[in-house]
Formats: sequence, structure tokens, C-alpha cells
Amino acid sequence: MGASVLQVIRLLALLLVFVLGGACAHTKKTSDLQTLRPVVEGFHQRVRWKDYRYAIRYIVPERRQDFEKARREQHDERDLSITDYEIEDVQLVEEGQRAIVTSRMEWMRLPSVTQQSDTVTSEFIYRDGTWLLEKQRGGPFDGELP
Repeated sequence: MGASVLQVIRLLALLLVFVLGGACAHTKKTSDLQTLRPVVEGFHQRVRWKDYRYAIRYIVPERRQDFEKARREQHDERDLSITDYEIEDVQLVEEGQRAIVTSRMEWMRLPSVTQQSDTVTSEFIYRDGTWLLEKQRGGPFDGELP
């Protein structure tokens, strides 16, 4: 048993060297990902719990009014249920100024009682020191953030 513990310690030490060695080269991208993650999670959680008034804060200002109007017209506070989401992939592009986030979302909108499972692609843009949702394809809001 002692040999396996020693192997685990060596493996952890090796991983630590790789992580620390790459930290200097990736500091900006890591910090971008650290500021992006709470925004992505926050938006997903707000729409899952039907808190659309707060969720619009995560959207670029020029699309907030249309998003809010669509929620009212579709009666999403009553009719939309997002049962689960999982963030599958995050890619930083345009030198860290844009992020493409792929999520898996499960939802249903009454009067249908069929649960949908869809891949959602969200594009976040880094603007004025914050990440904002600019575009989204797939899922219950498909086409509303073109």
C-alpha cells in the first residue's frame, strides 16, 4: 500500500509542476475564465429559477428589452420550466474578448408536457470590464438573442 501512496504523491507533484509551469503563460486567460464562470452560472441559475428580471442583467443592454418582452409574451414565468443545465465547454476566442459556451439544457414550455433536451451555444462578450451574453442558439430562448 505504501508504494501506491508514493505513486499518487509523485503524480500530484508532477501535475503541480505542469500547472505552475503553465500558470505564467496563461494568467490572463485563467483570470478571464475566472470572471466568466460566475456570469455563465449566474445566467443559467436565474433563468432556471424564473428570475428573468435579474437574468437580463447578464445580457448586452441593447437586447435586454426584447428578451424581457419575449418572456412576458410567452408567459415564461408561468409556462417555462428549465429542469436542468450543464455547462459542457467554454472556449475563449478573439484574444479573450469573446467566449463561446456550450451547455446542455433540459426544459419544457406549456402547453407541451414533453421535456426537451437541447444543446445551447451562448456567446459572451467582454465589454467594459464585464462579461455579457450577446447571442444564443438552441434551447428555450433560441432566436431571441440573434
